[in-house]
Amino acid sequence: MQEYLRSTEIIDWEHPKIQKLAKKLALGSDDLVEITKRCFEWVRDEIYHSHDHCLNPITLKASDVLEAGTGYCYAKSHLLAALLRANGIPAGLCYQRLSRDENGEPFCLHGLNAVYLPDIGWYRIDARGNKKSVNAQYAPPEEMLAYEIKVEGEADLPEIWADPLPVIVDLLTVYDNYEDIWENLPDIPLIEQTKK
Repeated sequence: MQEYLRSTEIIDWEHPKIQKLAKKLALGSDDLVEITKRCFEWVRDEIYHSHDHCLNPITLKASDVLEAGTGYCYAKSHLLAALLRANGIPAGLCYQRLSRDENGEPFCLHGLNAVYLPDIGWYRIDARGNKKSVNAQYAPPEEMLAYEIKVEGEADLPEIWADPLPVIVDLLTVYDNYEDIWENLPDIPLIEQTKK
């Protein structure tokens, strides 16, 4: 579990502003399930999704997301992981492969989190931000993610990563405005499972 608790260059939970917010969100509770809910709802509701709100700058590091108040789903997941880890709660990064228009190709990656909760185990949460067509909630053990897998070629990728995928880091480093990010959302090919 240590890899899901460490501070990194991107999930920089040792940053003073992240430490301060993490303590504030945990104030008065030692229940890890409740602290996780507070952190999730804060990131979901207080950090604006860059594309939904047409906002720059492009953020990558958790502390930059907090400072700017905006980020794509990937960056928001970095901040949520940082807040959870700062509270001693193991947190990782997950991805879904989704159709950009719900009709098949082209596909892109969507970023979310997995958190390790007592008596539940790994539980996925999606703090991308709600809107008319998105209603992500925190209701363990039931997952209520922003997007369901509906179209052939879409997938819930099963891995829980301690660090963001390199393709995500590259995306958020190369482009400097929300429109360019939107036009270049990354995809990865699915590996077909053969039945034996």
